[in-house]
Amino acid sequence: MLSLLRPLLATCVYLLLPGGQCRIPAYSNGFHYQDISNGNGNGEIYFNGVRLHVESPQLAVSATRGSSVTLPCHYHYEPELATPRRTRVKWSWLPANIIGEAVSPAASARETEVMVAMGNRHRSYGNFRGRVRLRRSAPGDMSLVINELQLNDTGRYRCEVIDGLEDESVTVELELQGVVFPYHSQEGRYRFNFFGAQQACQDQDATLATFEQLFTAWEEGLDWCNAGWLADGTVQYPITDPRAGCGGVDFAPGLRSYGQRHRLLHHFDAFCFTASVKGNVYFLKHPTRLNFTEAVRACVSDGSQIAKVGQLYAAWRLMGLDRCDAGWLADGSVRYPITRPRANCGPPEPGVRSFGFRPPYLKFGVYCYR
Repeated sequence: MLSLLRPLLATCVYLLLPGGQCRIPAYSNGFHYQDISNGNGNGEIYFNGVRLHVESPQLAVSATRGSSVTLPCHYHYEPELATPRRTRVKWSWLPANIIGEAVSPAASARETEVMVAMGNRHRSYGNFRGRVRLRRSAPGDMSLVINELQLNDTGRYRCEVIDGLEDESVTVELELQGVVFPYHSQEGRYRFNFFGAQQACQDQDATLATFEQLFTAWEEGLDWCNAGWLADGTVQYPITDPRAGCGGVDFAPGLRSYGQRHRLLHHFDAFCFTASVKGNVYFLKHPTRLNFTEAVRACVSDGSQIAKVGQLYAAWRLMGLDRCDAGWLADGSVRYPITRPRANCGPPEPGVRSFGFRPPYLKFGVYCYR
């Protein structure tokens, strides 16, 4: 706007020489603002003396994969308006893997548009297209409803309400209920670069864990002395029992961090995160033990498919699957889930027991997914 007035200002300077007079035409965008000197002294302009407020009663929401979730957002004016205004609402999203960078302008610029709405017109974008809507249960309710929650939907969502030049927003964190598990390559430890780790987790119906997810897992007792990639490109590992070779005995329990590593050149394991599954994971009743090829075929013959590691972890942690029988999984590993520790079923703590990657000709049971 100032650039448009510069020629007029220049003319004024000339005309305001002795004997000159100048009158700059007023600018109007259809809205009326009180003079800033009538504000609160902090540089805030009051819209006709009315202040726009955008709020959320919940700053963090937890949900399960595949379900629907509502991220609350409401706006109102002080004092209340006699007639409603035409406002524009925009929901945007900062993925969980870059929330730690949000202090920088570059990270803020990486927010992805989820939905924009004005009146009865709305548009959703990208992977959210067709899965989101505004709740509108009451005047001022701009809560976002997300259907068919996916693993990568976690992160920080921003509800922004725009009224003329007024622009207020609030953020809501979305978390998924799930479980973190360490994962390494069939070829051995420390074989994944960052992109290999991403793909390995995806292949097991999971995603790379965020720092927050790994921290929560550590608080719940996860202790693992092998460093793994996280979603933000850092490499860390959780220690609840400090010991030699795992950061040393002189350090307090916590997450050990190697910081940011080169995503192509450096190689580590992975920490994956998975959430609830829609189907059912079960140990297949079969008259004989099976080699890996036979196990795959047996699940198909039962109308299922061989279960993935992430599906077994989710069934163990979120659905209480407990079975003291070792079985093949899709990646060629052999594992079994224990929620009620007992004799001859491994250590005294609950967990998914692993025999590692076994030669495919050996015979075990099999876990299927349907």
